[in-house]
Amino acid sequence: MQPRSARITGWGMYAPMGVLSNADLERLVDTSDEWIVTRTGIRERRVAAPHETTATLAAIAAKRAIAVAGLDPDEIEMILVATLSPDYPMPSTAALVKEAIGNTRAAAMDVAAACSGFVYGYATGHAMVSSGMYRHVLVIGAELLTRFLDFGDRNTCILFGDGAGAVVISASDDPGGGMLGMELTTDPDGAYMIWLPSGGSKSPPSVETIARREHYIRMEGKETYRYATRTLASSALAAIQRAGLTADEIALFIPHQANLRIIESVAKGLGLSMDRFYVNVDRYGNTSAASVPIALAEAVDSGRVKVGDRIVFVAFGAGFTSGASVVEWTADPALGRRADSVVPAASVRAPVDWDSVDPMPARLAAVLNSRNGPAVPLDDVVPGEPEHAHREVPA
Repeated sequence: MQPRSARITGWGMYAPMGVLSNADLERLVDTSDEWIVTRTGIRERRVAAPHETTATLAAIAAKRAIAVAGLDPDEIEMILVATLSPDYPMPSTAALVKEAIGNTRAAAMDVAAACSGFVYGYATGHAMVSSGMYRHVLVIGAELLTRFLDFGDRNTCILFGDGAGAVVISASDDPGGGMLGMELTTDPDGAYMIWLPSGGSKSPPSVETIARREHYIRMEGKETYRYATRTLASSALAAIQRAGLTADEIALFIPHQANLRIIESVAKGLGLSMDRFYVNVDRYGNTSAASVPIALAEAVDSGRVKVGDRIVFVAFGAGFTSGASVVEWTADPALGRRADSVVPAASVRAPVDWDSVDPMPARLAAVLNSRNGPAVPLDDVVPGEPEHAHREVPA
């Protein structure tokens, strides 16, 4: 039976404990706090601990969203993980998240739309629920980008951070609410403005690609800035028009947190004041697909969103992809307190007879480890890790 509406019933986010400040970056690359803040608005970003992965970040945010929705993990029927920094090229990160949250029945897949990934995933999840296919869909945006950064390239290493955010979309028999309008676009002319050159079928890993440092994110900053400013505004307006509304009727915009100057330019272009935009880029940097759901969870929990508010998610990313959704909020924001009961820990079962190298870049680890204070072992802090798989030994 097709439901009358598909609504957000749960939300949650997780940011790793490690903080990388602009002062820390001054010790890594030729930059300064003033230079970074003036051009981006970023003051610090989060860095995952060595034992953490994109899947574990996603799982914690997911557990919180499920708790807020008042569901058991096994009531989730579909898991969508938007990411450009998966644990592995295969299997999907969504498959690993499924096990980490204790779900046994959901279909699971990743969504690859870079920084627009959560908006694409939300549109996909909404369609699955509103069609009657599923009653509860979990949509996650999760990134661990600090492991794909060249900490000698000040054009990229100052921008990105790690984190995850999630929502649960549920079927409702009540009319109204949920997504009112949507816009999704892709402009392949910008395919190589933000990209990771090697590691795929076009340029598989080799001694040569490693020597050329082609496994780190590269970006053409000026071109990306121009495109982002234009497309955030146009995508938001298109979605608002499809909802039959005007920008003045939107209570809050939750934009992709790439750059404060971009957000300010979009606000100016729409003729709106900055108090209509939720901003946390100063504390997290650009967390790609995670930025919109992290900002959404914070906005709701901080009282910026009320029942009946019409809000806009809008993002752009590599590809160039862009997306916007107009949503009428229906959930009681006070339910967010349910997430407090979730222990911020998750783990993923390791492969058989295989151990990864320390994933944190050596230069970054050296800066973080050189701070004053006791050394805290970060590779053994997750309680209740699943047992490693073992090969059967013939009798």
